[in-house]
Amino acid sequence: MSSLSLRLPDSLHQKIRELAERENISINQLIATAIAEKAAALMTLDYLEERARRADPRLIDHLLGRVRDVPPVPGDELPVVRSTPNRALNPASRARKASSKPKRGARG
Repeated sequence: MSSLSLRLPDSLHQKIRELAERENISINQLIATAIAEKAAALMTLDYLEERARRADPRLIDHLLGRVRDVPPVPGDELPVVRSTPNRALNPASRARKASSKPKRGARG
């Protein structure tokens, strides 16, 4: 086992002390576990990115094509997002506004 000297802000050190006490483990064990969890997450990302690079898009399309088109199991639906449309991005809306405004330089 190796040792590591680590500088932490006092507030973070205090929070780590409280968390370790709450979990009934040492500060060393809490930090080692946190680092192991972070390392596992990063290695998982690396693994998934490597697997994605080796994927055959034609095979994926073939497999997805075999999936039946059925409604999702109750509770597994996509969330319904209800929002009002952004009228400023609607080209028809801009056209109406432009036609109602007097044109610059127009004489009337």
